[in-house]
Amino acid sequence: MGKSFRIDRVGMEVKREINDILQKKVRDPRVNGVTITDVQMLGDLSVAKVYYTILSNLASDNQKAHEGLTKAKGTIKRELGHNLTMYKIPDLVFIKDESIEYGNKIDQMLRELDKKD
Repeated sequence: MGKSFRIDRVGMEVKREINDILQKKVRDPRVNGVTITDVQMLGDLSVAKVYYTILSNLASDNQKAHEGLTKAKGTIKRELGHNLTMYKIPDLVFIKDESIEYGNKIDQMLRELDKKD
């Protein structure tokens, strides 16, 4: 149980730091408006799945944001190394968070049902 708590705590700290790094250190215009929504750490803290979302729904903007994050991975890892006291900085895997779009779609469907009644 203690190990799970540590993994969650490290994930929250990595999430906070990456959001801060994206705002202050990364100058790539492709990552403007990118927000980190969740970070899931592997059990041994070697890999961090970083879930992100952007304001735009355009496929081209999603692709550009992913490319920008992948390109900035080295900068993000270097800054994490400076800011976190971890033995080894985890490898970062960026994944588009679809849950917000899915929630909006469900919300829209419920509104349409409500209008029909």
